[in-house]
Amino acid sequence: MPETTGDNRIKLRSWLKFLTVVAGIILVPLASSFLRLRYDLTEDKRFTLSEPTRHVLSHLKNDIYIQVYLDGEIPIPLKRLKRSVGEMLDEFRIASDKKIDYEFINPSGGKDAKQREALYKTIANKGLNPIDLHTGDSEGGASQKIIFPGMIVNYNGIEVPVNFLNNSTSSYEQNILRSVEGLEYEMIQTIATLSSDTINKIAFIEGQGELPEIETADITMNLARFFTIDRGVIGGKPGILDKYSAVVIAGPEKAFNESDKLVLDQYIMNGGKVMWLVDEVAVNSDSLVFGETVGLYRPLNIEDQLFRYGVRINPAIVQDIECVPIRLMVMNGGTRQQVVPAPWVYYPLLKPSANHPITRNLNRVEGEFVNYIDTVGLDPAIRKKILLSTSDLSRTISPPVMISLKEAELTPVEKDFNKPNLPVAVLLEGIFSSAFKNRTVSNLTEDKNLKIRTESKETRMIVIADADIIRNEVKRSGLNETPLPLGQDKYTGQVYGNRDFLINCLNWLVDKNGIMELRSRELKLRLLNHKIIKADRLKWQLINIAGPVIIVILGGLLYSYFRTKKYTSHL
Repeated sequence: MPETTGDNRIKLRSWLKFLTVVAGIILVPLASSFLRLRYDLTEDKRFTLSEPTRHVLSHLKNDIYIQVYLDGEIPIPLKRLKRSVGEMLDEFRIASDKKIDYEFINPSGGKDAKQREALYKTIANKGLNPIDLHTGDSEGGASQKIIFPGMIVNYNGIEVPVNFLNNSTSSYEQNILRSVEGLEYEMIQTIATLSSDTINKIAFIEGQGELPEIETADITMNLARFFTIDRGVIGGKPGILDKYSAVVIAGPEKAFNESDKLVLDQYIMNGGKVMWLVDEVAVNSDSLVFGETVGLYRPLNIEDQLFRYGVRINPAIVQDIECVPIRLMVMNGGTRQQVVPAPWVYYPLLKPSANHPITRNLNRVEGEFVNYIDTVGLDPAIRKKILLSTSDLSRTISPPVMISLKEAELTPVEKDFNKPNLPVAVLLEGIFSSAFKNRTVSNLTEDKNLKIRTESKETRMIVIADADIIRNEVKRSGLNETPLPLGQDKYTGQVYGNRDFLINCLNWLVDKNGIMELRSRELKLRLLNHKIIKADRLKWQLINIAGPVIIVILGGLLYSYFRTKKYTSHL
């Protein structure tokens, strides 16, 4: 009888343990679903939202609906990108108190060819960039499909596209990684702009022969995603620029008068931001159609003003061995002409700085007849950062100079290109001294009550020694003019970093909440060695398929052995 009671107690304890485990399995996940406990254990904190992002999301007033067109049968690297997008949107949804909702859409799923083409066209018209993906298989076959790696953000009836993939010259895996690094910035920048109560205004200055509207149409259209864009003359009117968050001076050809300089100076003194795109050497590129042109020094009467702010644009043309090729018509066999690419040292490929949020992970920027910049002065109140520079193999020539297409037929001699890393774009931040300090200005303005500020508030400006960086090509057919994409080579289709660089510049100038700092985020690349994987494919397949099964079987055998041993000892 005592033995029976002991057996019952053992069985009761066993059942109690079993029921406790089952209850724990059910209740712990149920309880945890009501708790918002989230821990990011990754080394680079890839699942942790920044404070600026949390601030924007926590202050959303209306719901946001996001359509992500990255679903269906896609390559593994893009599946990783899709997973990262989903994880980021989950974090956004939690931080916004469920004001963000999203869905993944396969634009190629469940439709006939005609419907797919119509949907592709609709998505592209909304601003998502398609990629024509060629994929191969182990048998050597290949397939082609169109993918839209991006999303459409819907807020209060307004739709704004966000493209995930950078148009990078890096490897495919590197490009995916860079895109993952930039996800938080790309998403929150768009959401912050859409949900903001006020939209920053930017003015393109006219009146000094600046680039015409059609030649800045592409950058204007892309900036319109973030800003309200105006154009107009200063007219020597103090305060006319005060309502603008930033001002763009793109390619003036005529000298500034002192009245307009005063307006610009006082705009800066009151905290205004300016992006200067200025050439000190005038080159008529259209004359190259006839085989040659000339470069002439062209002062713009802003040299003293920029010098006071901390930079000097040198009136010299940069030549660089790392450059964009042009197409030349040459004779083949003396009877037939053919077009061949030839390096054109006057169109340098400028290097973006690798360690600044404006330029990090950007493609090379295409320049045309570029000048270069010296930083001047030792004012500790002004911080200077070089954003773009030439390569290690560059040099300069001084005007006046004849420029002939025949130079493209010559092979550059590397030892002659002995002026490396010449600055072409510089960021200035801090407190600036007025260019009109200790000067009489009563004769420069009709406002006799104007009080001149001699020292600025904390502000920023960017000086770029090439106006062509912002200029898009224009396709002309009769009276019709169509702007071409900025920075895109019309022969090869290669996209340079001009557009992204300029958008980042202006976002940096007006950024007040630190969102641009997110572009500094760095994730470590942990890629598999494809050669080893291919060579040891069978071994790793066996380890990954058979390994877990063997571990489960061994675990079961061990559990059975110790359980049998334990209860046998009680008999």
